[in-house]
Amino acid sequence: MPDSYGVIETNGLDDDVKALRESVWASGVEVSLDDPRLARITRLRLVTDPGFPMWDLSYCFGRLKDGTDVRVQLPEFQFPKRELNAALIAMCKRAGVYGKALGIFDPLVVSKLYG
Repeated sequence: MPDSYGVIETNGLDDDVKALRESVWASGVEVSLDDPRLARITRLRLVTDPGFPMWDLSYCFGRLKDGTDVRVQLPEFQFPKRELNAALIAMCKRAGVYGKALGIFDPLVVSKLYG
């Protein structure tokens, strides 16, 4: 739904996301997408501008198998708007991970900001 500035946001910043962000910052741990300790992607934030054909990665959070919340470094920072899922699948394949099992396509994980 557009806000008063005409910006549309899906899965915005709520109390759960704020708590997750604080947990990630407190841990100070950063891992790559192919880190074997990574159990799940918990938030993928994408932003874009009107007319620009790509989504820009704002940040990606995940959870390790031991329960630690972490920042996840993805090997790519831009994804085409028209083929977002295909691009995420291809990125995960190149990294040797199964994106669906990590939850990267979960509609409650992906957050988008556009206008």
